[in-house]
Amino acid sequence: MYDLIVVGGGPAGLAAACSAWEKGLKQILIIERDKELGGILNQCIHNGFGLHRFKEELTGPEYAGRFIDMLRDTGVQVMLDTMVLEINRDHQVHVISAANGYQVLEARSIVLAMGCRERTRGAIGIPGDRPAGVFTAGSAQRYLNMEGYMVGKRVVILGSGDIGLIMARRLTLEGAQVLACVELMPYSGGLMRNIVQCLEDWGIPLYLSHTITDIVAKDGRVSHVTVHKLDDNRQPIPGTNLEFDCDTVLLSVGLIPENELTRAAGIEMDPRTNGAVVYENMETSIPGIFACGNVVHVHDLVDYVSAESERAGAAAAAYVSGTAPEGGTIDIRNGADVSYTVPQRLRPGNVPKAADIFFRVRRVFKDSVIEVSADGAPLVTYKREHMAPGEMEHILLPRKLLDTVDASEITVTAKEA
Repeated sequence: MYDLIVVGGGPAGLAAACSAWEKGLKQILIIERDKELGGILNQCIHNGFGLHRFKEELTGPEYAGRFIDMLRDTGVQVMLDTMVLEINRDHQVHVISAANGYQVLEARSIVLAMGCRERTRGAIGIPGDRPAGVFTAGSAQRYLNMEGYMVGKRVVILGSGDIGLIMARRLTLEGAQVLACVELMPYSGGLMRNIVQCLEDWGIPLYLSHTITDIVAKDGRVSHVTVHKLDDNRQPIPGTNLEFDCDTVLLSVGLIPENELTRAAGIEMDPRTNGAVVYENMETSIPGIFACGNVVHVHDLVDYVSAESERAGAAAAAYVSGTAPEGGTIDIRNGADVSYTVPQRLRPGNVPKAADIFFRVRRVFKDSVIEVSADGAPLVTYKREHMAPGEMEHILLPRKLLDTVDASEITVTAKEA
C-alpha cells in the first residue's frame, strides 16, 4: 500500500511527488509510460522555461532536470516504461509493463498528472489527399530534437499555438524554409513573445483568419497546399486562395487534456476544459484523487504547472494525514468573454490566505478589467492592460473576501475598461 501514486512523470508529476514528500509522505510511487522522467520537456530544447519558478531562463530538459535532481534527494520510487490501464474510486491503479507484467497497485491517495495530447488532422477535418508529410507540431519536434530526423524542407504550419511557433523557428535554424504560419482565428493562439521571437524575427508571415482548404500529393508526399481567407462565419472567401509549394504541413491546432483514465474512473469532468472538475486544492470529485497540470487545463507556462502540482501534492499529503476540508462550497462560473475557470469550486474554509483562480479570455482585450461578482453584485475588480486567448490569466481571491460571500456561486467576467 502506497501513501501516494502519481500517474505521470512529467513536470506536473515530478512537482507533485516532491511536494508530497516534503509534507511528510514516504511511500510515494511515480508511474511513467516513457523510458525516462521529464515528459514533454525532454523534447523542448528551446529556452524560456523557469523564469517564474527558478528566476532564470532554462531549456526544457534543464527545467525537468532541476526537479529530477530534487527527486533524487527523496525516497520516492519510480516505475518507468509502465502503462496505467485503469484507476478506480477505491484508489486502485491497474498497470502493465514488460518488466513486471500486469499489476494492481493500491494507494491512499492518487495524483493524476498525465498531461495533454495534440489535436490531429482527423479531429479538424482538413480536405484533400492523405499523403506523407503531415505531422503534428509536437511529433515533428520529437523527430527533430530527440530522434535526429528532419521532417521537411519547405513547410507550411497550420495553427499558431506555441508549439507551432517554436517549430517555425527551430526548422528555420535547421535549414528548412517555413513559408507561412496560417491561423483560423483573427488572433494568434500563442504567447506574444513567441510570435515576435519565432515568426517576426525570422521574417515568417502569419496569415490570420486563414486556413488550409486543400492538401495535394505527388508520389505519396505533400506537394502543395491551398490556403483561403475566411469570412466572419469562418467560411472560405472565393478568390482569396493562396498556393504554397511545400513538402511538409505541421499542425498546431490545439491541445487536449489526456483524460481517458479520469473519465473511466467516474470523475466529474468540465466540458469547458476537457479536464476534471477540481477544488481549490486540486482534489477531484472522488475524495483522495487529485489532478494537476495540463490534464486539468492547458497551461501556457510550465512554471504555473509546477506551482499547481505542488499544491496538489501537498493536498494529497493532507488527505492521507486525515486533514479534511472545512465548510461549504462556492461554485466558480465563467461570465462574459471568459472561457473557463480553474478551480471550478472553492471551499473557503480550506483556503489559506488566498485562492488562485486561473482562466482564459475568449478574445483580445487592451485596457480591461476582470470583475468577480456574487449574485450580480461586484466583489472585486482587477485591472489589465492586455489579455489574449493564448495567454492564461491569474487572479488571487483573498480568504477574507471569500468569508464575506453569502452565495453559492461567484462569476468571473472580462470587460473593457
